[in-house]
Amino acid sequence: MLHQIKSYLKFLFHSKNEHGVHSPFVFDLVTKCFYDKTKYPEYQILNDYRNSLLANKNTIEVTDFGAGSRVFKSNIRQISKIAQTAGITPKRAELLFRIVNYFQPESILEIGTSLGLATSALSLRNASSKLITLEGCPNTMTVAEKMFQVSSFKLPSNKVNFITTEFSSYLKNFQLQSSNFELIYFDGNHSQKATLDYFELLLPTITNDSVWIFDDIHWSAEMENAWEIIKKHPKVKVTIDTFQWGIVFFRAEQEKEHFVIRV
Repeated sequence: MLHQIKSYLKFLFHSKNEHGVHSPFVFDLVTKCFYDKTKYPEYQILNDYRNSLLANKNTIEVTDFGAGSRVFKSNIRQISKIAQTAGITPKRAELLFRIVNYFQPESILEIGTSLGLATSALSLRNASSKLITLEGCPNTMTVAEKMFQVSSFKLPSNKVNFITTEFSSYLKNFQLQSSNFELIYFDGNHSQKATLDYFELLLPTITNDSVWIFDDIHWSAEMENAWEIIKKHPKVKVTIDTFQWGIVFFRAEQEKEHFVIRV
């Protein structure tokens, strides 16, 4: 916790809003997407999805392949508590929806489904897009899949492929396929080694317009190290640090630039 407080103070010192951004591409993204004040009707679906999980007092046994939990001491966890403490926040879910709405990706990969809070935000906007979401824990994945079948949420379950798997083994096999992802949301294993492994395994799938979002880049000193290594990679051209997320672009026409943006 002390590490995150220090990191956040450092972030606040270096961060800017749209007035400190001179890249037209990033300026448009910040003003038209990050700071978009439109009250999209999809926000209500995201809110209803969250509230349904928060009202669910059932317990499940969680299999954790990642860096572990700072909140839970047991693997027997109440669904409502998982949604409250481990899931994407309402503000971040809306921002994730806006990013998908802004870039309109046709193919999306999510690493770390959990209860599907971020999955719902990723799935809602582009009717023609396809989403693959990976989760290591079968019990949390079952909850997410069942939530997507609730008709009142109006979620496009037909375009979401839920896969329960160990991430690295899936990605190593996927590397053999001739597919590209236009957006990838990394929220699986918050360790330096795993993050960098996923980064390298997925590099063959990038296009010039790919958008990669890494969650919890300031979660630990390890994750900050991983973020610094990613920023310096020669294929990475533009990065945006929003404190919670590190967003990566591979646009060959862009000069290499790094931004720290308050959202």
